[in-house]
Amino acid sequence: MGLGFMIGVFGVLILSHAAYSTIQYRGLLKIMEEEFSGPPMNVVLELLLGFFFCIWAALTVPGNFLSIHPESEENRIVSLSANLDFMIFNHRAKVFPLEIDMKLKH
Repeated sequence: MGLGFMIGVFGVLILSHAAYSTIQYRGLLKIMEEEFSGPPMNVVLELLLGFFFCIWAALTVPGNFLSIHPESEENRIVSLSANLDFMIFNHRAKVFPLEIDMKLKH
């Protein structure tokens, strides 16, 4: 497990703690019979920090982005099998005429 994965797990733990703190805060407000106007500032900071850690881990853990250009040297050669079972010719395009003879009116 790399550093990015551990930071992602830490981010999820921070988000879970922020959710638990908010639930606990709302319970305290019910006991004190006060209205909930929003979470405390420390919970908001936990949410932002946990969100940042999760986003950072999501962008770094999967690896490097690969090129999608067909001329790129990095592309793998992907060949289709010679099996014709997956070729479908009976689809919605058969309702359209093969040649559309539309002429502009002058």
